[in-house]
Amino acid sequence: MTGRVSFVGAGPGAADLITVRGAKRIAEADVVLWAPSVIEVECVREHARADAELVDFSRVTDAEVVEVYRRASAGRLKVVRLHAGDPSLWGGLRDQQDACQRLGLTTDVVPGVSQVSAAAASVGRELTTSDVAQSLLLVGPDTAEHVEEFAAHGTTMAISASGSRAGLLVERLRAGGYADDTPVVVAYKVSLPDETVAQTTVGELEACVKEHKLYRTTLFLVGRVLAQPAPRRRVPVVEGDEPVRRPRASKWAARANRPVVKSTGDSASAAAWSAVHDWQETARTKRSAPARPKPEPVGEPLLELVVDVPATASTGTSVEASAEQDAKPKPKPVVAAAAKRKPTTVQASTTPRKPSGTRTKKNKRVN
Repeated sequence: MTGRVSFVGAGPGAADLITVRGAKRIAEADVVLWAPSVIEVECVREHARADAELVDFSRVTDAEVVEVYRRASAGRLKVVRLHAGDPSLWGGLRDQQDACQRLGLTTDVVPGVSQVSAAAASVGRELTTSDVAQSLLLVGPDTAEHVEEFAAHGTTMAISASGSRAGLLVERLRAGGYADDTPVVVAYKVSLPDETVAQTTVGELEACVKEHKLYRTTLFLVGRVLAQPAPRRRVPVVEGDEPVRRPRASKWAARANRPVVKSTGDSASAAAWSAVHDWQETARTKRSAPARPKPEPVGEPLLELVVDVPATASTGTSVEASAEQDAKPKPKPVVAAAAKRKPTTVQASTTPRKPSGTRTKKNKRVN
């Protein structure tokens, strides 16, 4: 057995946007490498073990990160390195995997919700459509100088660039063929409580960035597909045309809408995160509960066999007493309606049977 390093996508920022597999890797980890500036504290606090070592890799050098990997190889530890969004997008994944392989560590990658998809979801837009844009170009901070070349395609672009260079970005977009009225979505810390998501155009992009004071790395979505749709006209429904259906409140809705007592430092996603944990606890309880015995099938009542044994000499009961019992009405047996049968009568006799001939009943007179 050797150590393992898992590169986990923590999502765009909100704690409840991490995948179930990512949460499982954090719970198994001996060491968690993460950056509190881009990943919510609750995402780690809810899943990491109490004895897990937490390392802020935004405050350590690359050599110190490699030293953590070396300790994991020597001590067969499980390490999780959390990435904002998805590890495969601008995460430097290849260099880290090469360092782990040189140390004999096994690695695996857990995908996450990217900031691009979270930004599009925040404004309720899709990034590709069959009639406007059928492709999406991803431009990272290191390739921002090639925006003019990419803009010549005229499709949707997701550009991660410094907000302080918004003016230069606008010039390159115009040079690439984007008009000033091309829609732009500006997203910073999307899905976090202090997120900034604004909708503007290429011509007003620089003023929008300055208004929101965005000078760090910001995500810009550019393209015609992001245009605001025309408002649809509501057709009044005449009463009686369609049955009125009332929405039924589900268990998830009841859990998410219930009042939650928040402590200092809790995020706005506490209600949704509490609902996820309630569901997990319910699933664990059902799994660990002993199996209940199956109830016996409820069907027709069983057929009761009524056996009438007349008195014999061996029992010491007189023939007269037996005749009186025969004269009394006997209660009808309780049987199923579809299986009514006459009660079977077994008679005992001390006289031997004749080998042949028919038997005739003789009435005994009672003196």
